[in-house]
Amino acid sequence: MPYLCNVRWKSNIRIKNRRATFDYLVLDRYTAGIQLYGTEIKSIREGHASLVDTYCMFVAGELWVKQMHIAQYQFGSYANHETKRDRKLLLNRKELRKLERQTKETGKTIIPLVLFINDKGLAKLEIGLCQGKHSYDKRQALKEKDAKRELQRL
Repeated sequence: MPYLCNVRWKSNIRIKNRRATFDYLVLDRYTAGIQLYGTEIKSIREGHASLVDTYCMFVAGELWVKQMHIAQYQFGSYANHETKRDRKLLLNRKELRKLERQTKETGKTIIPLVLFINDKGLAKLEIGLCQGKHSYDKRQALKEKDAKRELQRL
């Protein structure tokens, strides 16, 4: 049987950080690759990951995602991964410099928004350059959400 190199992955894995868009105003979005171990990607493909309370941070000029939970792979052996280890994000140098410059401004941070599997079968993380919302902005967002829901009902 010949090896097919044009195999496309059909994946519906989209793990969202729903709290991020409520607590933060997303100014800019980027798609970054993630350095993962073998058992981590297998666990993500099963949908066992969470972006709750995750954030990104620069360490020595590299962007790292902190507190991202990826459950241990069920069939993993002694080589299974840690569930909440720091993972390096892969962006090009120009994007890294731009993000690092913008995060040094007060009130801006980098928050993971969506974890997904792309067409090639690779795990990608959509990150956003965000600014914190005030409580009155959050109330306005809730009002807009309720109004949108009412329109859909009609």
